[in-house]
Amino acid sequence: MIDVLTPFELEAIRVSLYVGVWAVLLISPPAIGAAWLLARRDFPGKSLLDALLHLPLVLPPVVVGYLLLVTLGREGPIGSLLYQMTGLHLAFTWRAAALASAVIAFPLMVRSVRLSIEAVPRELEQAAYTLGASPARVFRTVTLPLALPGVLAGAVLAFARSLSEFGATITFAANIEGQTQTLPLALYSLSQTPGGEVAAARLCLIAVGLSLGTLIASEWLARRLHRTTVLR
Repeated sequence: MIDVLTPFELEAIRVSLYVGVWAVLLISPPAIGAAWLLARRDFPGKSLLDALLHLPLVLPPVVVGYLLLVTLGREGPIGSLLYQMTGLHLAFTWRAAALASAVIAFPLMVRSVRLSIEAVPRELEQAAYTLGASPARVFRTVTLPLALPGVLAGAVLAFARSLSEFGATITFAANIEGQTQTLPLALYSLSQTPGGEVAAARLCLIAVGLSLGTLIASEWLARRLHRTTVLR
């Protein structure tokens, strides 16, 4: 049983939670927009767009991290332009860790939100249109509230995935203690350290506990929101 967390463990947890929250904040608006587009619109290239959005699910995370590094790194085409215009650099910072986690988790949230939007009866949206509501208002007042359980479940699932991200993070953000060293990276460091087996086991239990708690919370919140929506 873990009675007292060490400063090293607390720092790894802090970085993981910070990165996870920012990752969810980054992907929520585009994920909801992409999910609605895939669920409610037909257009040329839809299958290709769907495949591209889900590509991070099948690519090795290290490949995703490398692509982020060569495009958003200090010498990359986008990264160099961003640095020249704003003085901001992403690679090997907590921002890189958040962005890497966001890219990996993005397809999971899109999938969850899309399924939830597809479950919303189109008749309700059509009724709102006939009453003079604009597409934006229909989405804001009808589609999104009814799809909210899926949105929340997707956000929590994306957060849980961010907590476990390793390959893309270590490639794009490195393994810097106190800055980019999340729980998986800290566990990796301890596993490479002689005599670090006990500390690694403690971190492993912490990671399992956080991930399990997040998934349980996701299920509970989704059910609660579903019941609230049905009662309305």
